[in-house]
Amino acid sequence: MAEEFTVTVVILQLFVLFLLSKIAGYLCRKVKISAVIGEILVGIIVANIFLYQWLGFGDTPEYMDVLEVLSELGVIFLLFSVGLETPFSDLRKVGKTAMLVAILGVVLPFIAGFALIMFLYNNQAEALFIAAAMVATSIGITARVIGDMKLTQRIESRVIIGAAVIDDVLGMIVLAVVTGIAVGGESANVIDIVSTVGLGILFVILVIVMGSFILPKVHKRRQEEYKKKCECEGYVPARNPRRSNPFILAIIVCLGISLAASYVNLAAIIGAFLAGMVFAEFKEELPCEEEVQSLNQFLVPFFFIYVGMQVDLSAFDLETPILAIGVTIIALLTKFIGCGIGAWKLGPKSAAIVGIGMAPRGEVGIVVATLAFGTYGLITSSLFAVIIFMSMATTIIAPPILTWLFRRKIESENLEKVEGTTG
Repeated sequence: MAEEFTVTVVILQLFVLFLLSKIAGYLCRKVKISAVIGEILVGIIVANIFLYQWLGFGDTPEYMDVLEVLSELGVIFLLFSVGLETPFSDLRKVGKTAMLVAILGVVLPFIAGFALIMFLYNNQAEALFIAAAMVATSIGITARVIGDMKLTQRIESRVIIGAAVIDDVLGMIVLAVVTGIAVGGESANVIDIVSTVGLGILFVILVIVMGSFILPKVHKRRQEEYKKKCECEGYVPARNPRRSNPFILAIIVCLGISLAASYVNLAAIIGAFLAGMVFAEFKEELPCEEEVQSLNQFLVPFFFIYVGMQVDLSAFDLETPILAIGVTIIALLTKFIGCGIGAWKLGPKSAAIVGIGMAPRGEVGIVVATLAFGTYGLITSSLFAVIIFMSMATTIIAPPILTWLFRRKIESENLEKVEGTTG
């Protein structure tokens, strides 16, 4: 359609994609499944029919660059809004459980993925990248489902989100090690790998310390000084004194910490989530949830559409679907079992919720696939299609199961309350 980049075409693309995402989301909600599925399916459909060319994505690569930027902003602010519902003080309550869930949710899928590909193809590089893709957890997918159900304050939700953040950090460590081994051999770039790991851990610890200890103390001291000043000057202090627009400050903090995370080779979404947690400590004095949610209503659908558009259905041959289905089943089971064992002390039903909540690979798995196939050329096109299929299948399968498990758990709790009252 377009031979050169024009703003008019960009506006047309955004209009069509946003409209389709809202229609798909509406239809999904009518059948009681998450709008995430509809938005991803819109991306898959657009990428594999005439709309892809008609909208100009195939003619001019810059249009996909615009959509990619919007998708990145979408997931960044999605994670920031999730962080707003998860203060550091709440996360510390589930810290040990979340850590155990994350570790087991990394170890089991990695071993299973590596063993499967080594058994089938005896190729270390391919086995390492398949294993790394199976380690991933798409925090954005699960966060959207939890947010849609308004269940961010439940213990299971906090464990899932906390574990997913830890999982992302561990996943980046695994990816750094895998890339170092696969690209340069087992002895290559040990210093770079160690420095990447150290910087990432140091960054997370620094933000946690700043957000949960230093900033609250500074804020409390300023509040006390303000009250003393009011008493000395003889007037009643305002309940929530603000000198600036909290939403503007929220955007600055979100983008700033996301940028800092990127500079230390962590995913920007980790920085966004941590930024949200920092802001959550001051949500009473600096309320911005409504404005952030309004921004998310526009940006977040583009993230899930972009994820869907990475799927090329023509890449599948006769053998690929069988392997893809097998890898997907293993990916689901290993996350479910590993993370479920980590959360077992919460009870079997809660453990099942955590296990399935950690299953979606989404954009994280796709990033690993793109790195292995497009950047380094270390996996075949069929294995690339397998990772894409696994990432998308787990993303589509997990949300409705998670929704059903949550509803079942809530119904069980309500029934126990009724029986306790009548008894």
